[in-house]
Amino acid sequence: MKTVLLGVSGSISAFKAAEITNELTKLGFQVDVMMTKSAQEFITPLTIQSLSHRRVHTDVMVEPDPALINHIELAKRADLFLIAPASANIIGKLANGIADDLLSTTALAIKSEVPKLIAPAMNTYMYQNPAMQRNLTILKTDGYQEIDPREALLACGDFGRGALATTKDIVDQVLKNLGTPV
Repeated sequence: MKTVLLGVSGSISAFKAAEITNELTKLGFQVDVMMTKSAQEFITPLTIQSLSHRRVHTDVMVEPDPALINHIELAKRADLFLIAPASANIIGKLANGIADDLLSTTALAIKSEVPKLIAPAMNTYMYQNPAMQRNLTILKTDGYQEIDPREALLACGDFGRGALATTKDIVDQVLKNLGTPV
């Protein structure tokens, strides 16, 4: 069984991580989920745990097995690393090598041969900001594949590019990179 390591960062689109988890689990993937503190303000770990049937990881300082370093083990088990939604904050951290929470720390431990997908979700002006575009360029240079955000009416009331890609598009990209789940 292939393992998708899903990082969920703080965005109004965090609720869609439940749909992504559910679809990937139904397809036969093992889905290990990490949530930032901000993501937990939008959706609870219990929701994701109920759909993945696996412990949701939320804190870099919590080590469930004292014989293992949790963020290293999560990274080692990953056949694919996906961040959906990816906030401006997590994109900036990853582009600059900042590791100050479980998600960003684990991201640095992912092996280079593991496919890395990032699905941005934010206000259109944030997405278009030159600093954000520089950060995305850095991540692409580092081997990340961007799953482009959609153009839509955003939660803030603005219309433009920045809405999280559809669950179908995200799952399709996982399948494209991993093939059959089993």
